[in-house]
Amino acid sequence: MVVRVMRKDVSRGRRAVPDALLSERRARAKKIVAILKKLFPTARVALNFSTPWELMVAVILSAQTTDKKVNEVTPSLFKKYPTVEAVARARQKDFERAIKTIGLYRAKAKNILATARTIVEKYNGAVPRTMDELTVLPGVGRKTANIILSNAFGITQGIAVDTHVRRLAIKLGLTDSTNPEIIERDLMAVFPKKEWADLNHRLVMYGRTICPARKHDCRNHPLTKIYPPAADIWFSPSARGANNSKKRL
Repeated sequence: MVVRVMRKDVSRGRRAVPDALLSERRARAKKIVAILKKLFPTARVALNFSTPWELMVAVILSAQTTDKKVNEVTPSLFKKYPTVEAVARARQKDFERAIKTIGLYRAKAKNILATARTIVEKYNGAVPRTMDELTVLPGVGRKTANIILSNAFGITQGIAVDTHVRRLAIKLGLTDSTNPEIIERDLMAVFPKKEWADLNHRLVMYGRTICPARKHDCRNHPLTKIYPPAADIWFSPSARGANNSKKRL
């Protein structure tokens, strides 16, 4: 009889991945990294920025919006509001007009202005450099914080799980959850830390250029070849909620 050893995730009160499955995922992750590096040797965030504050604004704006659209808006936005102090002084309606072509612009304007004021008042205008400090700012979750820490400060604390990473992690059998925080922990458990920073960029590029979210035949995709079950899993728009059922991998 084979006994499956389960490690308990004490911090979340959640039963962890069985050792055998964890080893299998790590072996798969090693192959995935090798293929992604060949496909996308240069990995970088697609958002244009010149300061940590500009990156923060761009990432907040990018929620449910394409990076391309954000890059179209930010040049004029950063010219009008060149510093965090300038944003902190801005009126809500004026800032909204400057980003009106971005989805959810009212909520994003409110969060960006509130975050700017907090950074000016509490951090003397400097974007904080820790996960705990970043994730209490309005509009900043772990994904945004991971991107800022990695790309603005060279600090790696986790893996940014956006819609592409979430979809592909499920599709490639690297997690059995749809919750971004659990997915991040699952990915951190199977990928070496030195790969975390670039993994987001490479999976995003893979999702955009090879395996998009719309329904398609991906049997001949590079990563599907090392994990054939991925060909049968389509991450549909209706499955974006964390409570939707999903094929367990």
